[in-house]
Amino acid sequence: MPLEPLDLLHLGRERVIGAYLLETPEGPALFDCGPATCVEALKQGLRSRGLQLQDVRHLLLSHIHLDHAGAAGVLVREHPELQVHVSPIGAPHLVDPSRLEQSARRLYGDEFETLWGELAPVPAENVRETGDVVLGLDCFPSPGHASHHVCYLDRDGTLYAGDAAGVRIQPSRFVLPPTPPPEFDLAAWESTLDELERRAPERLALIHFGIADDPPEHLAELRRRLRAWTSLVGDGASEEEFETAGTAELGDDDAPPYQQAMPLWQSYAGLKRYWDKRREAA
Repeated sequence: MPLEPLDLLHLGRERVIGAYLLETPEGPALFDCGPATCVEALKQGLRSRGLQLQDVRHLLLSHIHLDHAGAAGVLVREHPELQVHVSPIGAPHLVDPSRLEQSARRLYGDEFETLWGELAPVPAENVRETGDVVLGLDCFPSPGHASHHVCYLDRDGTLYAGDAAGVRIQPSRFVLPPTPPPEFDLAAWESTLDELERRAPERLALIHFGIADDPPEHLAELRRRLRAWTSLVGDGASEEEFETAGTAELGDDDAPPYQQAMPLWQSYAGLKRYWDKRREAA
């Protein structure tokens, strides 16, 4: 199967959210599925590969954030044989997404429906908690962006990275660390980057967006900017100052798709919450 992502055309924009189709010993699988607002684009992408939704046996989720997993319940309702693989931490929130939806609605307000659409529950019998190996892929925890994040490493050297390897809208070389509230943790993410480097993947399959074929350089750049942005907010930068600095780094051409994939105001909110929690605990 081609490794290029299926473009989910989020809000009509290309190269913001993708999903990957991969072959497993149990048939075709998807890595992440995007939100419910992108289901028709997902089906069109499958048709372009000669498949229907009902041909897909498994859905491998990196984590339960709506841009990666929001459509899972809608897909299972339409295709009841679909098996959904998710971390043990994330699994209860697929079965009962009420807390997840409540949190997301607080964050996005009136834009929730436009951005994400319906958040339907996944029946418990369709949920499989991930272990060390999933359908022949190595699976391992990769917290930092979110506590329930996992990555999958194929034997061909492809790391299905979710958000653990950051946002990089190909062909740009800019790597953005997505740090939304409430779970960003710098030390955990640094440990995840150590683990990604130790496993030495040959390529990174990024949901936002495309294949990065230079993992050592990409991960080093992510680590550098992760530290720089965390320090910037820790040193007292305001949201406006943070957004101005981030936009200047991105440049006019790259800013729109990156801002849609991971808005800078959200990254600031997650970084500020991180520092607030640390100061409260001191």
